[in-house]
Amino acid sequence: MSLFKRIFSKEKKETLDKGLEKTKSSFFSKLSKAVAGKTKVDDDVLDNLEEVLVSSDVGVETTLKVIERIEERVAKDKYLGTEELNSILREEIAGLLAETNVGNDTDFCIPANKKPYVIMVVGVNGVGKTTTIGKLAAQFTKTGKKVVLGAADTFRAAAIDQLQVWADRVGVPIVRQEMGSDPASVAYDTLKSGVAQDADVIIIDTAGRLHNKVNLMNELTKIKRVMQKVVADAPHDVLLVLDGSTGQNAFEQAKQFTKATEVTSLAVTKLDGTAKGGVVIGISDQFQIPVKYIGVGEGIDDLQVFNKIEFVDSFFK
Repeated sequence: MSLFKRIFSKEKKETLDKGLEKTKSSFFSKLSKAVAGKTKVDDDVLDNLEEVLVSSDVGVETTLKVIERIEERVAKDKYLGTEELNSILREEIAGLLAETNVGNDTDFCIPANKKPYVIMVVGVNGVGKTTTIGKLAAQFTKTGKKVVLGAADTFRAAAIDQLQVWADRVGVPIVRQEMGSDPASVAYDTLKSGVAQDADVIIIDTAGRLHNKVNLMNELTKIKRVMQKVVADAPHDVLLVLDGSTGQNAFEQAKQFTKATEVTSLAVTKLDGTAKGGVVIGISDQFQIPVKYIGVGEGIDDLQVFNKIEFVDSFFK
C-alpha cells in the first residue's frame, strides 16, 4: 500500500514504475549491501550510503545534503535502525524535491492568461530535444490546444527534417526555412504565424551546440529579443532537455546552459534505459530549476509531466 495518495492514472503509474525499474533495482541492490550486517544507522552506514547516492548519480552536493539531514535525525532520535533507512531516505528526498518542484501537476497545462504560450527548447544534440518537442506537441494537442512548431535549429538539416516528421505525425503546422538560415528569423516567422493562427502554444526548437558558449549565448539572446517584437514577454518558458542516461554529463550540460541563458524548466529524457535516474534528484536540487517533464519510454505517451510525489513513490515502491 502506497504511503502517498494516488494521483496518476493506473496506466501512467505503471509506465513510470517500469521506466524507473533499472534505477530502482540498481539503487536498492547497492543500498542493501551498504547496510548488510548492520542494525543501527552509524557512521559506517552513513559513509556507505554516501557512496551509494553518489554512484547513483544523485550528485555530490545533493548527497551531502541528504546525509546531513539523516545525521540530524540520528542525533535527535539517538537510535535509528537500518530498517527505517528506506522510509527516512524517501522522506528526505521528497523534501528536497518539494523545495524546487512546487506543483504536483499530472496534466499538460499552460497558464490561462498567456496566449500564445511560447516555449523555447534548448539542449545539446542527441539528448532527445526534437523528440521531446514532438511529444509535447502531441500532448498539448490532445488537451485541445492549437500548437505551432518552429524549426529554429537551422544548423542541422536533420533537425529540421525530424521536426517536420513530428509535425506531420501529430498534425500541427510547422514554420521552417532552409538549413543555415538565421534562427532568429525562423523564430520571428513562427510567432507571427502562431499569432495569425490564434495558436495556444508555440514551441521553438533551437540549435544545441556547446563548442562555443559565447556564440550560443548570443544566438539565444538574439532569438529571445526578436520573438519579443511579436509577443512582448516571450518566451514564457525556456525548457532545457537533458539526457538522463548520461548521468554526471547531464549536470555539466545543465551548468553550461544555465550560464548561457536563463533556463526556467527541465525535461529529463531516456530514464527507462538507464540506472542513472537519481540524476533527476540531483539536478533539480543543485540548479534550483523545476523538472517539468520526464521521458520514461519511446511512445508518445511516455513523456510525462514530472510529479514529485509519484516519482518518489515509484522510486521507493
